Amino acid sequence: MLRKITLFFIISICFVLQTTVFQALSFANIAPNLLIIVVSSFGFMRGKKEGLFVGFFCGLLIDIFFGFYLGVYALIYMYIGYINGIFQKRFYPDDIKLPMLLIGASDIVSNFIIYFVMFLFRSRFRFWYYLSSVIIPEFVYTMVITILLYFILLKMNQGLEAYEKRRAKKFDL
Repeated sequence: MLRKITLFFIISICFVLQTTVFQALSFANIAPNLLIIVVSSFGFMRGKKEGLFVGFFCGLLIDIFFGFYLGVYALIYMYIGYINGIFQKRFYPDDIKLPMLLIGASDIVSNFIIYFVMFLFRSRFRFWYYLSSVIIPEFVYTMVITILLYFILLKMNQGLEAYEKRRAKKFDL
């Protein structure tokens, strides 16, 4: 139960920061994608199932407040969380290379999918403009923020795991 409450607060805080503070700190109308960092991080730290659920709720938040169609972002983020969960067995908390690679790839893939779903299907063929104006700047900004936010999420996850282990020991006979 504590994990669900903590995840709710993490998602809520990152959503509020992404839509308020980082919009004010945006460069050329580009802000970092904090929710993709949360989805990817919990995917490879906790596995496919938790990555899927975190991705669904993060995407649903974006759909409700900013999406043109309900469910598009929820589906994209859900798949991203699930795919990152596949890498749970290769995840080591000390090594930042895999998390940076997965978060960066998740950001780029989600932006490509958004381009295809939202723009290409509506006959807006300005791919190079979208790539140079949105995808690459958001990727760079997200990677810079990832360095700080990832370690915060990692420490929170380790604290939750330690709490869950202590609690499980209390109930062992």
